[in-house]
Amino acid sequence: MGRTSLAAILVSSLSAWAPAAEPVRETPRFEVETHSDIAYRSDDKADPVRHKLDLYVPKGVKDFPVLIFVHGGTWRSGNKALYMPLGLTFAKAGIGTVVVNYRLSPQVKHPAHIEDVANAFAWTVANIGKYGGRADRIFVSGHSAGGHLVSLLALDETYLKAVGRSVRDIHGVLAVSGVYSILPQVPLFHAIFGKDEDVCKKASPMTHVSGKHPPFLLVFAESEIPGLDTMARDMHAALSKAACEVSLKEIKDRNHISIILGVITSTDALTVTMRDFVTQHGK
Repeated sequence: MGRTSLAAILVSSLSAWAPAAEPVRETPRFEVETHSDIAYRSDDKADPVRHKLDLYVPKGVKDFPVLIFVHGGTWRSGNKALYMPLGLTFAKAGIGTVVVNYRLSPQVKHPAHIEDVANAFAWTVANIGKYGGRADRIFVSGHSAGGHLVSLLALDETYLKAVGRSVRDIHGVLAVSGVYSILPQVPLFHAIFGKDEDVCKKASPMTHVSGKHPPFLLVFAESEIPGLDTMARDMHAALSKAACEVSLKEIKDRNHISIILGVITSTDALTVTMRDFVTQHGK
């Protein structure tokens, strides 16, 4: 999916998407406070646009769990502003939500993207308490390229250690339509990761599965981009073999784009699946 087409689809569809009816699930409803364009890096090399995040919190609530969401877009496109509906949906359900920007290719290459996500995570751990959230109940989630980034963050502790944090700070991982193996022979990856086999291997979340990881929820669409469904099943198998707590969920009647568009409603299948995972593990 090219950068222009993906952005156009999201811009035109997020507010109009009307998923098929789902069974209604009773959910606490809260007013939402929004804090926009917070800098998670403020040094002299910080990007004034890409090193920003938006925060959605349930108004008047204390000690709520927190979901950090990382957008997709083949590591080359996307913007946190497109995912305001997602932030509002989860904050209304009592889950504080952090939606993150990060630098994009071709301006940067790997590992700049994951380094940015690690910095945003570190900011959240250090600051979420000021907004009422629990620093010991932080979950990371992402769609497509974002699913790759949050999985890599949780499986290769290199990037967290660089910002003074640990994988123990991650309470769970929710990866939606993620990319778990970076293949050097695939042209799509060349501008982001290059062609070096060792670099691509280290950039692959699958490489780092050892069993000492947070709980994982792996989600993919019934009509997924070819190969991503197989990657999800392979990742599930690897995590299961390593005795890591992991769940695998296929969302029916969705494709790679519509699976994430549905989260604007509280009763969408993906919304319910993600909310239940956070609720279960956030106690």
